[in-house]
Amino acid sequence: MGNLKLKGKDILKLGYPNNQSVNIALEVMKRNFATKNIHYVKSLLKEIQQNPEQFEKDLTFGQIAEALLSSKKTEKRMLNTNRASFQIFGNNISDEAKNQLYTALKLPIATQGALMPDAHSGYGLPIGGVLAVENAVIPYGVGMDIGCRMSLSILDTPISYLDGARDKYEKALAEHTKFGMYETHKSHVDHEIFDRDTFDLIPILRRLKGKAIKQMGSSGGGNHFVEFGEVEITEEDKQINLPKGKYLGILSHSGSRGLGAEIAQYYSRVATEQCPLPKEAQNFAWLDLNTHLGLEYWTAMNLAGDYASACHDDIHRRLVKAVGGRVKARIENHHNFAWKEIHNGKEVIVHRKGATPANENELGMIPGSMTAKGFIVRGKGNPDSLNSASHGAGRAHSRGECRNLFTQNEIKKELKLKNVTLMGGNTEEAPMAYKDINEVMNAQSELVDILGTFQPRIVRMDK
Repeated sequence: MGNLKLKGKDILKLGYPNNQSVNIALEVMKRNFATKNIHYVKSLLKEIQQNPEQFEKDLTFGQIAEALLSSKKTEKRMLNTNRASFQIFGNNISDEAKNQLYTALKLPIATQGALMPDAHSGYGLPIGGVLAVENAVIPYGVGMDIGCRMSLSILDTPISYLDGARDKYEKALAEHTKFGMYETHKSHVDHEIFDRDTFDLIPILRRLKGKAIKQMGSSGGGNHFVEFGEVEITEEDKQINLPKGKYLGILSHSGSRGLGAEIAQYYSRVATEQCPLPKEAQNFAWLDLNTHLGLEYWTAMNLAGDYASACHDDIHRRLVKAVGGRVKARIENHHNFAWKEIHNGKEVIVHRKGATPANENELGMIPGSMTAKGFIVRGKGNPDSLNSASHGAGRAHSRGECRNLFTQNEIKKELKLKNVTLMGGNTEEAPMAYKDINEVMNAQSELVDILGTFQPRIVRMDK
């Protein structure tokens, strides 16, 4: 904690009430001003005590101000008996996933929900679940991998190079992509994101900055991937600005790495303490956006989303430098996030956990599997789906089931059949683990238009 010799009785002498505000003030000051002079620290505390309203939105002192202004006890929240309005897209969705959405729709803050056709059960909100709430954010509604996203670069390289110089593309993936918890690049870029004062304003971010720098440009484990493949533009679009035809593409899927995971764990725990709920709804604990902790999480979540985007920029930059060619178009969209949006004439917070934003004319990329085509899409802005679409094909079998159902030989046969080279990967991500992407796309024809496809050819995943 440093050298700050501050005690609770010192804070009481400044006029603080003998309640939780003293402990919070002690923790905040020792965490942020451990090396500062005690007289300076006391003068700050006195200023907050005299004018707490002025410090309510401050990222460093907001928690102290809030404790001074509020003497509310933490009361258990009850669920509503009726569900908020919702729509389910697609038929091949488990009862468990539906029931998770139904529980979320009974939250007193819920206004509307939807389930995408790739939906399957998760923790709290199901994967493929969309939930709008009033002035609050649910850390588990966003998920563990904050800002996880798809990123597609379309190059001017002739598509024939993928077969003609396959070794070069395999080598580029082997040498210039990093996966999982332990692989990192030797050289690191100086990205503007690390200059942001947000890293210094919130203690958990300050602690995680070193890890974020180290993991920049790397991908996670599980279903995260980087791949070269064949892009086919089937419908011309002003935003993509490319004629119909075939192109070489780089597609990546990953998120905010250790930074996002630790933010999610910390604020999920805090939300559960702040917002006790019945057992079946515990993972839906929320943070009010009028509170310091709500503002803190919202700020950290947005930083993690920007960091995830920066990681993809770095991945694509390294690969283009290795294989040559120029990027003619880039399509990127994220999921596992919360957005402030207007629906039914009212501002709400829309959580998309494993669901793609599909506002009118918004571009997105919906992948299939390591062997199945993915789809380049343009959103239709359907209000019934809260302007959302699926984020992939969705799992037909859980990871545990896959380990018992499929063998490496079966995966090799499927890869050979589809002319796909796989580097890394395991039975948990077998092509057969996923739903039929064509069925999923047919179930969301009201949500998106299809502009093109991406067929994987060389796929790199965690080992």
